[in-house]
Amino acid sequence: SACYGYENKGVMIAAASDALWNNRAACGKRYRVRCIGATNQGIPQPCKSGSVVVTIVDYCPPGCQGTIDLSQEAFSQIADPNAGKIRIQYTP
Repeated sequence: SACYGYENKGVMIAAASDALWNNRAACGKRYRVRCIGATNQGIPQPCKSGSVVVTIVDYCPPGCQGTIDLSQEAFSQIADPNAGKIRIQYTP
């Protein structure tokens, strides 16, 4: 990862886009993330109840089209994995 190389930081991890990256200042920050709705594509109602706490361990390069790119494990906790993309709310 851009923050920790090959160091294992578990599965509840995410990559930050330019909106949060701040020249690596996002590394190690934790965010509580919850699904708030579908995008214009994919599953119409992808959200599951609850939230997940993820740690930023990587950089999501320009073109990422989101603020936080969740690991598959974190994504599947809050939404149907088949949705691919969801609208989220996040708090530090």
